Amino acid sequence: MRASSSIPRPAEAKRPNRCRHRPACGFRRSADLAGRSVTLSPDIPVLFDAPLAAHHKLIGRWAASQGRSEAACTRAQARRRIERAFDAAVIEIVNPIELADLRIAVLHGEDDRPPAIAVICDSMGQLDLGWIEDSDAPMAWRAAAYTALAQTLRRALPVFNYDDLFDEISLYYWDGEIDDEGARRCLIDYHGADPGEIDEQSLPSAMNDRRPAWMIGHAAAAWLELPAGLREKLRRLRKAHKLLGRLRPDRNAWHFELDVLYEYLPGIEESASLPPMTLVPVEQFARELDDIARHGMEMGFMDIAGLCPLPDANRIDDWFASLRLGANFLLAAQDLIQFDPINL
Repeated sequence: MRASSSIPRPAEAKRPNRCRHRPACGFRRSADLAGRSVTLSPDIPVLFDAPLAAHHKLIGRWAASQGRSEAACTRAQARRRIERAFDAAVIEIVNPIELADLRIAVLHGEDDRPPAIAVICDSMGQLDLGWIEDSDAPMAWRAAAYTALAQTLRRALPVFNYDDLFDEISLYYWDGEIDDEGARRCLIDYHGADPGEIDEQSLPSAMNDRRPAWMIGHAAAAWLELPAGLREKLRRLRKAHKLLGRLRPDRNAWHFELDVLYEYLPGIEESASLPPMTLVPVEQFARELDDIARHGMEMGFMDIAGLCPLPDANRIDDWFASLRLGANFLLAAQDLIQFDPINL
């Protein structure tokens, strides 16, 4: 049987550092730089009293609808007021998020395209999993929490899990084969390996065996076997995930279409299709992570969490509502990771 990767392929307030250490491999843990930033596309006129660009006009109409100051001002002053109003509204929503370092960019549409707002993830490497990866909590509890994160987190963050890693490695080493027999045949037929010299540790079963028990879904405790506090954290995560999933794609700050992304950010198709963050522990899979991340380390990762075109100012309130839903979801994930089930 062959694998098919689910990773899409192409046609400032300071927060605590959640990086515990930098591993030997190049694919490091996330959040070495913790901060927040909001930018409006720099390709706008900055000379005194120059006309406002389309994205400033769009955000300006939204700012005016919020009851901001209507005092007369120059265009340069208007630009600064618009940016401050938008910055403050965004920062208020994303500032509590420590899980990843997010950047919001308002893009100036060209060729008759409307302005758009992008959510970009500046974190790279393994997500700090806290007690799930390194604690004395029962393994079945840790597996339940990890499984929930692996099943939900991609709705808002560019992150890949173990299944994605395995599929990529399968394509990289075994021509898409996912069992030992197929992988061994591939190594012999296509790579010229000597049947008697194939290292058993290089086969799919050996890679799967390196997973800690907390990474394996069927090791998770049944729902009623979990402590009430942990059930509440998981319930909150699932509920926030479900609410985010109900949003219309064209009104969702955490969604993007590849073809639209390429129109707004020409050249990004040269980047790796791999997301910059992973739920796979570096300690057990450093070699595999380095292998599949090589292109991203050289050309950049697919670090976009969402891109939402905004044809009119009325859509901005929808964008903010979706931004808040996504932030609530990430805060639920963050709360689960920071949870201490031992001291219930």
